[in-house]
Amino acid sequence: MGFEASIEDGEMEGGLGRVEVESAFIGLGCNRVVGAVDWGPCDLVAFGAHNSVAIFSPKRAKTLITLPGHKEYVNCVLWLTTSAQIDAGRSSCEEHFLLSGSADGTIILWGFLAAENKWRKAVEIPKAHDKTVTCIATVILSPSSALMSTSSSDTSVRIWNVGLPKGSSRDCQISPLQSISVGSRAMVATSLTALPDSQDAFLLALGGLDNQVHFYAGSSKGQFILVCKVKAHLDWVRSLDFRVPARGSTKAVVYLASSSQDKTIKIWKIARRESLVTDSTSGGTSLKLELSLRTFIDGPIFKIGDAVWQVSLESLLLGHEDWVYSVRWQPPAAGHLGVDSGSGSTEGQIAETMCVLSASMDRTMMIWKPSTESGIWMNEVTVGELSHSALGFYGGFWGPLGDAILAHGYGGSLHIWKEVETQEWEPQLAPSGHSAPVVDVAWSKTSQFLLSASNDQTARVFACWKRSEKESEKDSLSWHEIGRPQVHGHDLNCLAIVTGTGNHRYVSGADEKVARVFEAPGAFLDTLAFAVGGKVTSEDGLVREDVKILGANMSALGLSQKPIYSQGKGNEAAAVNDFDEAGLNTMDALPEAVPSALTKPPFEEHLSQNTLWPETHKLYGHGNELFAMCCDHSGKLLATACKAQSANFAQIWLWQVNSWRPIDQLKSHVLTVTQMEFSHSDRFLLSVSRDRHLSVFERVYTDDEAYTSCPYKLVTRIDGHKRIIWACSWSHCDSFFATGSRDKVVKIWSVQDTDTGVQVQNIITLPPFKSSVTALAWGPKLPHQKAYLLAVGMEDGSVELWQGSLRQASESDFNIVVGDGPTSLWKLEMSILEKFDKFLCHVATVQRLTWRAHLSGHERSTSPEIWSNLGDSSSSEQRVDEVLQLASCGADHSIRLYNVILG
Repeated sequence: MGFEASIEDGEMEGGLGRVEVESAFIGLGCNRVVGAVDWGPCDLVAFGAHNSVAIFSPKRAKTLITLPGHKEYVNCVLWLTTSAQIDAGRSSCEEHFLLSGSADGTIILWGFLAAENKWRKAVEIPKAHDKTVTCIATVILSPSSALMSTSSSDTSVRIWNVGLPKGSSRDCQISPLQSISVGSRAMVATSLTALPDSQDAFLLALGGLDNQVHFYAGSSKGQFILVCKVKAHLDWVRSLDFRVPARGSTKAVVYLASSSQDKTIKIWKIARRESLVTDSTSGGTSLKLELSLRTFIDGPIFKIGDAVWQVSLESLLLGHEDWVYSVRWQPPAAGHLGVDSGSGSTEGQIAETMCVLSASMDRTMMIWKPSTESGIWMNEVTVGELSHSALGFYGGFWGPLGDAILAHGYGGSLHIWKEVETQEWEPQLAPSGHSAPVVDVAWSKTSQFLLSASNDQTARVFACWKRSEKESEKDSLSWHEIGRPQVHGHDLNCLAIVTGTGNHRYVSGADEKVARVFEAPGAFLDTLAFAVGGKVTSEDGLVREDVKILGANMSALGLSQKPIYSQGKGNEAAAVNDFDEAGLNTMDALPEAVPSALTKPPFEEHLSQNTLWPETHKLYGHGNELFAMCCDHSGKLLATACKAQSANFAQIWLWQVNSWRPIDQLKSHVLTVTQMEFSHSDRFLLSVSRDRHLSVFERVYTDDEAYTSCPYKLVTRIDGHKRIIWACSWSHCDSFFATGSRDKVVKIWSVQDTDTGVQVQNIITLPPFKSSVTALAWGPKLPHQKAYLLAVGMEDGSVELWQGSLRQASESDFNIVVGDGPTSLWKLEMSILEKFDKFLCHVATVQRLTWRAHLSGHERSTSPEIWSNLGDSSSSEQRVDEVLQLASCGADHSIRLYNVILG
């Protein structure tokens, strides 16, 4: 089909060549599950993030990649760590391996080639368990094999043999060896170790809902049998970890640390006895002891082969005030592992390496060590998160060298501390993100930062931070969360950036009938200036001195964020002192926020408390929860819509910006409006709905071009798709728009002026996609290309790029000739350009796609990360105009930023 469009020179006929897509940023939080994080020997951290496994580098504070493969939430991850001798026998180009288990019982073994920076799915066991996998433990048998135990809520524990690559083969396999039934109460913690001074003997510890620790003994072939169990705690056992000292000790001893919801940690000693207990009645030997005080002190004994072992309580550690979810031994140094190192170790050296890290819901992590003089275990270091949004830690982990610790919190946050000097630990920067589906994302009016809204009840700001000049040019730019404008009490559903002149503003809608307007405080503007390496721009009418509000404060039980006014240079220090003196570190009262300009990316505690934006207005009028909104490009009108099951509630409300009064309600749809968008000229307002219809409203002009009481009128309402229409988007020329639906179809519509008025017609229907289309975004105008770009996001998380090229229509094409001025008749042709790699895509529904405004020459200094990502080459200056950035958000809790490099 053909259509009439005003086409500028250089914009017609042609297409894009090769396109390269790379990940520029991934922001997402950790799953709220015990054991969902592990720090590997390759100095990479893996954590469960929705249905994927995310990998981040602590040194760069950046999430590098997400591994798709699971169909349900990832509950546990574990790196296969090898001993120093095995590591020495493996070359650096060989693979590191990672295990992950999910809520549907699936276990996956991942392989990572560090030399090539490539990941692969080595083995997948779809139904390893009938229900959720709760914990994974391993012990290395040889460079090519390992023994693995997995626990599940199906009340079973299973033993597996993990076959690793051998020689030139890269094949891996996981073979079942044994299934252990543990009764009606599931095990949620497991740990596995090899017994010292024993041939092919292994000890398995299980803890769970019966408050006991169960010990099983077996071999590398499986055949684990219950040898004893101890009444360990007064509540659920949540974590177990074995520690095997060096063989140079005088006794063969294994230590086990256990933590529980009874707020305690216990250290158990499993030591080899010299002889069996004599049974006086039979004259022989027996492992059964009479119940006595002595039995309680010494603990039970059991026999494995010819060796007799005894379990005894070594120490009880008290200090936490809430459930202790995690306990981990410090990684031993080379030569202090449970294998023969060839060097003699003394008991003193072993005591120095014995160190336990615990993490609790009381928002603290503690490091425990035994005294070298008395042997009494003492708490030597305590670190924690004072923010009231943290709500406790779900796990704590050591770095591979034992000089750094990591915790993950209730809200999906990650926290890192590093030992900079002896017993002096400092917080380090860690990646952050949402912990629930991200429903909306938008660029600021200056494209300097990205704003997101999520069902985790927060809105977050992400920006590219320009680091110190002393750092290398390649690593001088990185994306971080620099603000958390809104921490709400309802799930957020939508947001809209207010364009136009003046300060940065946005409007958000949540599971409530009120829309809330927020304005950037002075502390954020100063922080943003540091981030971009310049000053607050005044091109859009923003004058920093006119912003008198420093930040915002949240009351303990309120939903509104009250402004904090700047009162001079000393106000910040005074606020800090007031907080310290008040001692308001309780759950009943929130401390006063202390907003300040930041010179480096903030930590989680500062983000959640000191970066709020003040709420300036509330917009009342809707009868149900808000669901969609958008702002026109001139910054004069805001359109909002709420959930609806009838025409009365499906009206689109128009609000006048600045006065924030409602000026009209547009009637067209009968069910919830799912998305709205103004054309770039603000002449049209496009809306799509669950009623399968699309509506186009046209602006009613007056002589002075001011908005009347009825600024827009309905010009057409079309039954556009067979199923719910989820997405819509205008092209940059406003001559056509696209709609996407649950019927897996994208349709492109032309908008033309005719003698009878505006005419909307379907000109192209793209081939059906493999999944429902949930997000669409036409790309910005390309100065050196003769094509259009359309990004398509789908329900399965995949993203595709389509290109549209214009050619002059032939006589056989459908002709529409109308309009003023020098126009021509053109035909739009669409073709697939790029399908994003699965390792770049979301693993759940893509909720929104949005392109960053194209950067011209004078804008490059504002957002210089594009230069960094292209590298330092002579061609970078020539290619920078061909680089676009596409932001996306999804139900997998993630925000993703892509560099689209046009060849």
